[in-house]
Amino acid sequence: MIKYLGSKRRLVPMLTELFERSGARTTLDLFTGTTRVAQAFKAAGGHVTAVDTARYSEAFARTWIETDRESVDARELDSVIDELNELPGEAGYVTDTFCVQSRFFQPFNGERIDAIRAAIERDHAGSTLEPILLTSLLLAADRVDSTAGLQMAYIKQWAPRSFKPLRLVVPELLAGPGRAVRGDATELAGAIGSFDLAYLDPPYNQHRYFTNYHVWETIVAWDHPEHYGVACKRVDARDDETKSVFNRKREMPDALRQTIAAVDAELVVVSYNDESWVSLDELREMCAVHGDVAALAFDSKRYVGAQIGIHSPTGEKVGRVGHTRNLEYVLVAGDTDRVATVTETFADHRA
Repeated sequence: MIKYLGSKRRLVPMLTELFERSGARTTLDLFTGTTRVAQAFKAAGGHVTAVDTARYSEAFARTWIETDRESVDARELDSVIDELNELPGEAGYVTDTFCVQSRFFQPFNGERIDAIRAAIERDHAGSTLEPILLTSLLLAADRVDSTAGLQMAYIKQWAPRSFKPLRLVVPELLAGPGRAVRGDATELAGAIGSFDLAYLDPPYNQHRYFTNYHVWETIVAWDHPEHYGVACKRVDARDDETKSVFNRKREMPDALRQTIAAVDAELVVVSYNDESWVSLDELREMCAVHGDVAALAFDSKRYVGAQIGIHSPTGEKVGRVGHTRNLEYVLVAGDTDRVATVTETFADHRA
């Protein structure tokens, strides 16, 4: 899985247990990101609807959530992956933009990304294999990038992993159906349907996923956008349409309150942390519209970029590491008895 701000990797076992204890069968993951939690719910037997605004997130959701492993011709997929791996590199937009004008990848890997992405567009656009191949490419690129995890900057000196040759592997697919939806959570929360359980992991602060992962956005869109700045961010990052209300401090609390309230689910689970613009008490009040609320807290390492310090847009270290740990909150709201049942094994984590 790609290096991702706000990743819930450490919480997945706990969230999976909550899901299993709830008895839920239909699930909404409203800010799905890399789909890590959605995958866990699907693997546990849920029919998951995964929602996000990002193009790369839609590719992940179409791969791991919407695609039923049993419907894929494994031999054909293996063959296509092998063919893509054999392609010679060919310098194009990625090489020029993200290897020469900036330094996210070494040029020999940028050339491979260009060649593979062009082949996917030429030979597989609109096919059932397209999202799987895009996912494989993003995962391969992430393994050889030269960043601290975010794409607002790159490391001044090439990261050791960037010297490795890019190579695609077949993503591990999951059995069963699901649904991938690209859209705005504030617009979809009350219109997307009813669910046994809804999981919300909204952005916490001013950090924008559109700019933090603009390279992935561009590789999936394959629209060769104009760009600006040292990090060669997409020029449409300046447009209001690409800015989320959840990244605006004054507007975010009301947007979150309305989104939580609009969700139609018997059990609502919200994850947040103690670095956000909303306090735990405010979160309790927001979730109370769905019934009784239990709040849990888990000590966690901060994302990798926060652990190695502050860097300039050129990758030069300009600040020292502050705190390296935070508290991850998980709030569960719904019928009193059901909330008690799904949270009883986490009594030591009550907040």
